[in-house]
Amino acid sequence: MCGIVGAVRNSDASGFLLEGLRRLEYRGYDSAGVVIINQDGDLERARTVGKVAELEHALNQAPLMGMTGIAHTRWATHGGVTEPNAHPHICNGTLALVCNGIVENHETLRQKQHEAGLAFTSQTDTEVVVHQVYLHLQKGLDLADAVRATMKELEGSFALAVVHAGEPDRLVAARQGPPLLLGRTDDESFIASDINALLPVTRQYQVLENGDVVDLRGANCLIKDRTGVVVDRLVRTSSQSGDSADLGEYRHFMQKEIHEQPRAVADTLEGRLRGDQVLEDSFGREATRIFDATRQVCIIACGTSYHAGLVARHWLEYVGVPCEVEVASEYRYRRHASREGTLVVTISQSGETADTLAALEEAKRQGVAGSLVVCNVPESSLVRESDLAFMTHCGPEIGVASTKTFVSAMTGLLLLALALSRRRGFDSGFEAHVVHQIRTLPAALESALGMETAIANMAQAFGDKQNALFLGRGAHFPIAMEGALKLKEISYIHAEAYAAGELKHGPLALVDERMPVVAVAPNDLLIEKLKSNLEEVRARGGRLYLFADPASGLIESEDVQVLHVAPVDSAIAPIIYTVPLQLLSYHVALIKGTDVDKPRNLAKSVTVE
Repeated sequence: MCGIVGAVRNSDASGFLLEGLRRLEYRGYDSAGVVIINQDGDLERARTVGKVAELEHALNQAPLMGMTGIAHTRWATHGGVTEPNAHPHICNGTLALVCNGIVENHETLRQKQHEAGLAFTSQTDTEVVVHQVYLHLQKGLDLADAVRATMKELEGSFALAVVHAGEPDRLVAARQGPPLLLGRTDDESFIASDINALLPVTRQYQVLENGDVVDLRGANCLIKDRTGVVVDRLVRTSSQSGDSADLGEYRHFMQKEIHEQPRAVADTLEGRLRGDQVLEDSFGREATRIFDATRQVCIIACGTSYHAGLVARHWLEYVGVPCEVEVASEYRYRRHASREGTLVVTISQSGETADTLAALEEAKRQGVAGSLVVCNVPESSLVRESDLAFMTHCGPEIGVASTKTFVSAMTGLLLLALALSRRRGFDSGFEAHVVHQIRTLPAALESALGMETAIANMAQAFGDKQNALFLGRGAHFPIAMEGALKLKEISYIHAEAYAAGELKHGPLALVDERMPVVAVAPNDLLIEKLKSNLEEVRARGGRLYLFADPASGLIESEDVQVLHVAPVDSAIAPIIYTVPLQLLSYHVALIKGTDVDKPRNLAKSVTVE
């Protein structure tokens, strides 16, 4: 959600800033802008509504040249999608600022700034921030001190970068919530919201902590913490390649990432299994001690990650571990009964999900046996704040709609269930059986991908539809939920999922010949119950689209289309049945002509509440 890029270079910075914004497009945005300090020491700005390509076109028409600058992609919160609301914001022609996040007390500050005679040109909360820094400069504070003083006056979660026309080789940035990275070379320095933006110039970076203010002056960068003490954050080296954001042979990143799932899961499993056992230290050095103290699990997550948690509940409770699954945005706003021995498990692709971070903080405040995060970004806030971390090692996921991170997270959660099963009386034979099935995951996922042509043909039936129902039972109900989410995210078809047994309690009222009904039908203990539910749909004139085990006994007819999924063990079936639903959503979106990788109104990394 939103993206910041900044540079202090010894050559023109505009090319790097524009490329950095391109590499942050996946985060979600609706406008883009850049400010450069030109050779005369003046601020020059370009802003556009829409994609970075629109900004690039504007810069081609009227180039900006300078060695210091900041750039931003905005995801609208306060104020509509207009050019005046786009970042960077400028105060009095001399101070420019970009900001990710939300300033909760902006109205109070705005009133005081009006009284001070400052004019506003936007509806955003960010303009309040640049004005506040300007007021501190007017009092005689240095730029970095002015930023630090402003941070103490802001309420909310934000990351910002600021440049001043009077200091053409200087940039100041700060973090209080959303991620912000510092990168440097021998004679240049950079900031960005994400390592992807830094890769064209450096793999070396530092993660700013909450409260940090960094002063960039070429190769000289000074970081001070919230108390004003100089600190030196750990220098890290990214393992990502500079071309990791390239499409290659695929039409969209979502398609690419769906097809990367066999490799992603193989990478997730690498080094986590030994023979017929799960290695507990895959979760961290303190895993055995914390798992020994675990009596129940509370999973906290949002969106797709929440669905992974719902699947995991079935696995955990099967092995005798009580499990609750909470929506992170709701968790910290109600009272909780204290439960001794709770392991809090958070799930987040980015590790920066604001709601999940806040929920983890609340859970730890109540007292828990330990905290574990399942995540794809090792340098993220959730990883740093958790006792244990299971890294999925998926590599960058660019498409806003999560795919490979979902199946990899479920894989990690299945390993967690096995690790905890040892403490619930399950013998080594049970673990060995499930581990054997887990080892087949990459091949089974590859087999499911082979259904793409047939699924593309099935998708034709959805081209003129506005609504759809998804059905599943047991551990496949959350998979149906994920299928419905994917369809609505990228095709804009209104889709809802139900436990199939709930049809008669309301949803059947929606079923007619215009309502496609999608169901996942593995050949498990609930298949006969599911068949009865599907007959209820047929009796109301509904048309069924089924992904089924060949042994399920489901037969294709005029109103029933069946695509067979190769048989798999019930332990891994939810992971495998995810793939056909991803492909269905993708091909329906192609027919609808939507922006598959960057669906409207959505962001990849949700760093505000």
